[in-house]
Amino acid sequence: MKEYEQAQLSRGSVSWFRRFMAVVRYEMLWNIRKKKFIGVIIIAFLLAALGLVVPLVLDESIPQNAHFAITYGADGLSLFLFALAIAMNSMSSEFEGGTIVPLLTKPVSRTTVFLGKVFAAFIILLVSFTVIFTFTTIGSIFVYGPQSDLGLLPAVLLGNIISAFIWISILIAMGTITKNTILTVIISLGLFITLFMALPTISVLAGPSPALNYLPGSGSSGTLTTVDNATFPISAGTDSLGVNFVYALLYSGQNVNFSKIDIWSVQTGDRILPTTELLYTESIEFVALRGSVSVNRLVSV
Repeated sequence: MKEYEQAQLSRGSVSWFRRFMAVVRYEMLWNIRKKKFIGVIIIAFLLAALGLVVPLVLDESIPQNAHFAITYGADGLSLFLFALAIAMNSMSSEFEGGTIVPLLTKPVSRTTVFLGKVFAAFIILLVSFTVIFTFTTIGSIFVYGPQSDLGLLPAVLLGNIISAFIWISILIAMGTITKNTILTVIISLGLFITLFMALPTISVLAGPSPALNYLPGSGSSGTLTTVDNATFPISAGTDSLGVNFVYALLYSGQNVNFSKIDIWSVQTGDRILPTTELLYTESIEFVALRGSVSVNRLVSV
């Protein structure tokens, strides 16, 4: 009790910002000591390299793509792995190692501790994704030719960071509830696998539904058609927030068509010819805005 009273008194003598930055520094040093930060950077390099090398291996002639750099985004699995490496034991390890007790006796509130850990995760994500997009942008010039509209890179970078924060918030919440790293990983991995398999299956069998876009994952699949009749596949879920931001800026006012493919609808002889039924249409701006709102709601929960 005496230590708690002293902590309360000293809390008032130090500014909130200094207490907050002390937690951020503590979290960053902890990540560096555990080599998690280095591991995330290595993953970033590998993912970026694979995205550029695989097309070179599979195709002898690669078509020019001036927008590859700004439409390259981390997929759902990559986002989850980044979040897992950064936040899987951010809270649970404090309880397992007993360090949460002396941490909370310091002149910082629980809210400050939580916000400091979240901000530290943001810094690591920012550095990691900056490495990815810098490397990818330079590499795409050699693989896909000169790149244009590179001023939109911050939009896709920010979108990827926000998308990853869904899983970071889930991992931090699970770590706080279970107080166990293994349980945190098992529960979060189980949720990811379930959504990773369920959302595309439901979208194919029952057709794309706007309800799928409010869950973590790929969401509904649609097609963006531009004024010059170019088409781009669109995933309306939270995983593709960065790319959807870019498409919304490049093709403002264009619509995304969400269609259901009925694979059993028509049969000609021994062949089955699937038919496509247009279910609904949404503007690309609305798809991007809804994704950001969904992220905000999921993180807040």
